[in-house]
Amino acid sequence: MAEPIIKLENVWKIYQLGKVELIALKRISLEVAPGAFVTIMGPSGSGKSTLLNMVGALDSPTRGKVFLKGKDISLLTEDQLSQLRGKTIGFVFQEFNLLPNLTAIENVMLPMIFQGTPLEKRKEKAKELLISLGLEDRISHQPAELSGGERQRVAIARAFANNPEMVIADEPTGNLDSITGKKIMEVLVDFHQKQGKTIVVVTHDPHIAEYSEEIVNIKDGEIIINHQQAAKVLWSK
Repeated sequence: MAEPIIKLENVWKIYQLGKVELIALKRISLEVAPGAFVTIMGPSGSGKSTLLNMVGALDSPTRGKVFLKGKDISLLTEDQLSQLRGKTIGFVFQEFNLLPNLTAIENVMLPMIFQGTPLEKRKEKAKELLISLGLEDRISHQPAELSGGERQRVAIARAFANNPEMVIADEPTGNLDSITGKKIMEVLVDFHQKQGKTIVVVTHDPHIAEYSEEIVNIKDGEIIINHQQAAKVLWSK
């Protein structure tokens, strides 16, 4: 059996607010296998964002262990973790998080700079990704000149810039209408099905969860259900 990309073992996250302890996560054990399509689902305040930070190796647990590609992240320096995370995981955010003064292609090129990719290769890869997402006429546009759906597609292209094994999408359709949101989810499904990429989507929307093969429900900082479901065949039409 293939080694999980991310593995959480009995993870707790506790925040100290003055004299009060806020338990954001408790007893979380979770594995994300290569090639999986997983949805982490729960209402506002359930611990979804904190769990996303753990799955994305963006934060360390108060107790328990997080393993990224089999490596205990607590034993890595910040530089080692940053390099490993940059190669392994891409992120898509609800607010897009594009730099407003950069064009679409420059935004997509940005993560490749931190991995030391040469300029010409950065340009070539970014252009190829944007064209594959139907943005060939928007390559030189800045975010303010793009629609919400176009901005999210640029953000997805940026997430895939370093050819990561896994992409984590945090409420990727949260700021989009339902038709545009469906198109964005189909883009993620396409990367999953055609390139075998691991996708983790964090959402409160049960319609978004229907696209995945595995649903992890979280409530009050604990996983309450973790079950497999039959993947929808979205490309059969």
